[in-house]
Order: sequence, then C-alpha cells, then structure tokens
Amino acid sequence: MSTAADPSATETESLRPSPSSTTAAAGPSPAVRHAGAALLAVGVAAAAVNLRPVVTSLGALLDPVQKDLGMSATVAGLLAAVPPLCFAALGVAAPGLARRLGPITVVAAAMGAITAGVLARSFTGSTAVFLLLTALALAGVALANVLLPVVIKRYFPDRVGPMIGLYSMALSVGTSLAAATTVPLADALGGSWRLGLGVWALPAVLALVLWLAVLFVRREKGGSASAEPAPAHVRLPILRSRTAWALGAFFGLQSTSAYSAMGFLPKIYHDAGVSESASGVLLALVMAISVPISFALPNLAARGGDQRLYVVVLGLCGIAGYLGLMLAAGTVPWLWAILVGLSMCAFPLALTMLGLRARTPGGVAQLSAFAQSLGYLICIPGPIVMGALYENTGEWYLPLGLLALLLVPQILVGVRAARARHIEDEVVG
Repeated sequence: MSTAADPSATETESLRPSPSSTTAAAGPSPAVRHAGAALLAVGVAAAAVNLRPVVTSLGALLDPVQKDLGMSATVAGLLAAVPPLCFAALGVAAPGLARRLGPITVVAAAMGAITAGVLARSFTGSTAVFLLLTALALAGVALANVLLPVVIKRYFPDRVGPMIGLYSMALSVGTSLAAATTVPLADALGGSWRLGLGVWALPAVLALVLWLAVLFVRREKGGSASAEPAPAHVRLPILRSRTAWALGAFFGLQSTSAYSAMGFLPKIYHDAGVSESASGVLLALVMAISVPISFALPNLAARGGDQRLYVVVLGLCGIAGYLGLMLAAGTVPWLWAILVGLSMCAFPLALTMLGLRARTPGGVAQLSAFAQSLGYLICIPGPIVMGALYENTGEWYLPLGLLALLLVPQILVGVRAARARHIEDEVVG
C-alpha cells in the first residue's frame, strides 16, 4: 500500500541509497538550497497524508453512501477493489511519465487529480460517476504512491532513511486521521456524507499548492531534471525465479487483507452494534498501529538475512484478529483492531523483502515491478468477493472466514519468499 529513471522501479529501492545518487542538484546558494529542500520535505509529507483518505474516508461512510446512491454490496466491494486496480495499471505508467515530464511535475498533477476526484464525487448522484471520480482520485494516489520515493531518492540522497520514515509516518497519519474523524466531521457538518467526504479535498488542495510551489522552484523539465543518468542493468529472466513468484503472491495476499479491511471494517463493526463514530475510530486504530511499526520493522527485518519469523507472527496475528471479528466483533473490539493492524504491517515487510532478494539496484527494480504488479492483480477480486458474500448471506461470517483462510497461504508463500537468497542465483546460469 522506484528509481528516478528506471521504468520498472518501485518503492523498495528508495529504502536504501545507492552510491550513484550522492550528489544533489546544486542551487544558487546554500540558503536557497536549504529552503528548497525544506519546502520539498513538507511537500512529501503533505502528499503522503493524502494517499489513503480517498479510501478510508469512504469506508467510514460506506453505509450512507450505499443507501443514498442505491449501491449494492457487490458494487461497494468493487469500490474497495479499485485502488489495487489503479496501482497495478498506473504504477507501470508512472516511471515513463516521470522520465518525460519529471517526477515533481507528475506528483503535482497527481495532487490535482486527488483534489478534483475527491471534491467532485461528493456532488454526484450517480453510482457510475461516483466510481469514475473515485478512480480519478485513485489514479492520482497511484502515481504519487510510486513517485514520492523517487523524489526522495533523487533530491534527498543523503537522507533517504529519515525521509522514508517521514513519508511512511505521514501516510499512516493520513490513513488514521481520515478513519477517525470522517464520521464526526460529517455529523458536525449537518450529517451529510457528501460534506464528510468532500472535506478531504482541503488537505489535497494544500498539497497541490505546495507541489506547484516546488515545481516553480525546481523548474523541472522532463528527464533532464535527473541529477544522474539512468542506471544500466541486465534484464533478468525473472519469470524463472520461484522467489519472485512467492514475493508476488505474498504481496497480493497481504494487499487483499489490507484493502478488504480498509473498505469494510467500519461496516463490520457497525453491524455488530458498534456506533458509526466508534467504528471509524477502530479503523483508525488499525491504521495507527502501523505508524511506529512501519518505521521500525524494515530496519529490524533487514538486519538478518531471513524474515520468516516476522512473516509467521504477522500472519498469526491476522488469523486471530479476523476470527475474533467473525465470532465476537462487538466484544473487546479494540483487541481485534490491534491484531488486524499488526497483520497489515506485512506491507512494509513485503517492501523490505523486495529490496533484500536481489543483489543489485537493477535486480531490485525488476523484482519490485514484477512482484507488485502481480500482487495488485491478485488482490483485485478479494474485496469484490467479500462484498458479494455479504450481500448473498447478510452476515460477515463467510467474508471474514475467507480473510482468515487466505492468511494460511500468505504465511506459506511468505516463508518461501523470506528465505535468505537472491533471485540472480535462481535465474542466472
């Protein structure tokens, strides 16, 4: 939930700086450079805050949106599946756009798409138009999701770790904030779900203004804005790597769990007798768990060559959490939220493993592109199936049981992917 010039790169490579990116673009003076860097850092945080409220604010108000628009549970499941579909499709296009226009230009455009989509969807009375506008906002999310780490690696080559930490925490803060405050905001604004969703265009506008300012300061012009040339690397026959396939499956299964939870968890709690406001807070708790862990887990997991213990522990947390929701969602609901939140920390673990399973930056780029694209495609049916099961049974037993069951193969493929080996050793020779 990429490199600056490589079309197949993704977020993982930015977790560790490369020797070739140690020179920042020179500015007119140290004071101007520092001011520009500070502006860009604030822009990164502001953009990251806007990468999840498109989804989590809708999850908090899904009931009134469904009723007002006449939306079936199956279509609601489609809404939960749109994010990974956009990420799979546009994640491939983002590096090419960045080469032609420059990453800062594309991120600024992405903030514009988020602003327009979030604001406009709150005025429509059509389910189809609502879906299209949500897809527009998510297209912006997908582009920024891929390119923000590119910006970090290119313009903060000596501070990649702290900036990735800032990016991860801001993303988690935005997720939690939207989940916890959307319902109270809607209530305070007259009980309108339209205002409750539309208000999230405001932080997007702020991020857009910041990125337009960054764009003006940097005066970026397509690929020429790169501080270093595109790295050359050998194309690997990655389809022959069992580790690559295992990583793709692990990424897809953990994404299935994450997007299903973000889309349906407030409704699951509400159907169990928890108030709408408290349900949003519980979703916020799920997301808040990842704030400190997303920062610490990659460093811990990278210290050893093997990450199997983390895979198993996080998977077991998820099984316990979903079974608890299935059997007693209204009893100690905070405990199930914590367990589900811990299981969703498989996302930063997956990104970490993507960076460790190849020997070279070029290998990491190819592995990341393959595993994340495959993973997002795998997770698309999950939320749709959950919505269909709920619509046909009127209960959450089968959907939650399915999520708990899917964690078993997630653990199995994750254990395979977490072994200390490199894909080059599997495909070369």
